Amino acid sequence: MPDRMKSSQKWSITLFTIGVFMAGLDNGIISTALTTINEAFNVSASWGAWSITIYTLGIAISVPIIGKLSDKYGRKRLFIIEIVLFGMGSLLVSISPTFPFLLLSRFIQAIGGGGIFIIGSSYILATLPKNKQGKALGMLGGMHGLSAIIGPNLGAVILNVTGNWHWMFLINIPIAIFLVIAGMIKIDESKPGSESALDYKGIALLSLAILAMMYGITGMDGRSILSVILFILIGLVLFGVLLIHERHLEQRGGDPIISSSLIRTRLFQVTLILGVLSGGFLAGIIFIPSYVQQVLQVPVENAGYWLTPMAVASGIGAGLGGYMTDKKGPSKAVVLAGVIGLIGFGMFPVMVTGFWTFFAASTMAGIGLGILLGAPLNVLAGNSAQENEQGSALGTLSLIRQIGLTLFPALYAGFIASGISKAEQTLQDTYGERVMVEITGSNYNDLAEKLNQITDTGLQHELFAVLSRILQTGFDGLFLTAAVLSILVIAVGLFLAGQGDSVKKRS
Repeated sequence: MPDRMKSSQKWSITLFTIGVFMAGLDNGIISTALTTINEAFNVSASWGAWSITIYTLGIAISVPIIGKLSDKYGRKRLFIIEIVLFGMGSLLVSISPTFPFLLLSRFIQAIGGGGIFIIGSSYILATLPKNKQGKALGMLGGMHGLSAIIGPNLGAVILNVTGNWHWMFLINIPIAIFLVIAGMIKIDESKPGSESALDYKGIALLSLAILAMMYGITGMDGRSILSVILFILIGLVLFGVLLIHERHLEQRGGDPIISSSLIRTRLFQVTLILGVLSGGFLAGIIFIPSYVQQVLQVPVENAGYWLTPMAVASGIGAGLGGYMTDKKGPSKAVVLAGVIGLIGFGMFPVMVTGFWTFFAASTMAGIGLGILLGAPLNVLAGNSAQENEQGSALGTLSLIRQIGLTLFPALYAGFIASGISKAEQTLQDTYGERVMVEITGSNYNDLAEKLNQITDTGLQHELFAVLSRILQTGFDGLFLTAAVLSILVIAVGLFLAGQGDSVKKRS
């Protein structure tokens, strides 16, 4: 029996890892084909960006709900349902006849892909001994971070090889079929939790609150500030109503979608703070490919080679974080992630000038990311919850991370936009009369297109060098902000270490 259980656990964790990697790739993989997709459906860039935004919204809505459902009805069942939804959504995206149909299909994809990481993590916490959870969670988290880095580059490869954006989604189908069949055979069903009625009112309130808040946050760089504030406030009010409803339901002996007593646990509150910070940490990593192309002036076809070390480093970091969590505890792993991330992000503004300095900085940032997204936060969330609430705890943590991952890019994009604006003004004022071309553009691609129209090669190189130096200032603000987040991660980790990794757990 023990041998059979070990075999089942290995198969289960392997299948969860493949599922997490497949789902995580999808949001990054589409970014390289956005222009092609927008042209295929004849939609504007702002409208076309919704193919990414809708996926983000779907994940944010699904993760806490799927986490709860996996506790309630069993992880094997929910994993198979998630994979089926993700595969179905991928197929529908690839055959979309209209852009609204594509958006609906992307939402189905997100509902399917969003919960796979939560189900896998809660399975590990429920079935593995504590001294082996970190290693397994590190592998799962490593795939999660790795997919975010690899996605854009893999998308470019598929687009170049096939010349068709549909293949970016069709490749998911055979993988999904394999995961469903292997999951039905190899994964043992976990013991279902409470038999009380599902909290439909809580699900509705949670979904509406997330939708309002995320819609407000995602519009920070496009809509009016009043509109943004209004939707965020509506989201916060709905969250307040949700917490009141959940507390009353729990007092009556019901089974709330998010346990109010869990939310009041100090350890879980601290973990959620780390969740927001980890979202900002990951967002800083996601902008590094743009830095490579815009500041270091690396051609798109070569950018993947530059980013490979960071992708490998995140996997190494995930393994290191898992080992540290098992051997030294999650708080020390959190502190290590913050220290390494601080060094990595701090190197970008002060010393990165070419490949080897970029290699050093990006490798450090990748290791820090891998440590943080792997085991320690998931173990802390699991330690905060009772056994039948671990999926819900992990889902709530993932939601908070997703909010951070949505909020901080808007801030980072502001730094980059200020650099673009400054570059446009400087180039136009200094070189406008010499080049006989109006150097204007709302983004890097627009400016680069104008500069590429200049026939004087020497002058063109000079202008690109000036553009690079000015854009560096915008990215410097981004990396310094990420470094500050790393300092906050260190501070929270030290606080947890001082409390012995168990800030007053709920009995």
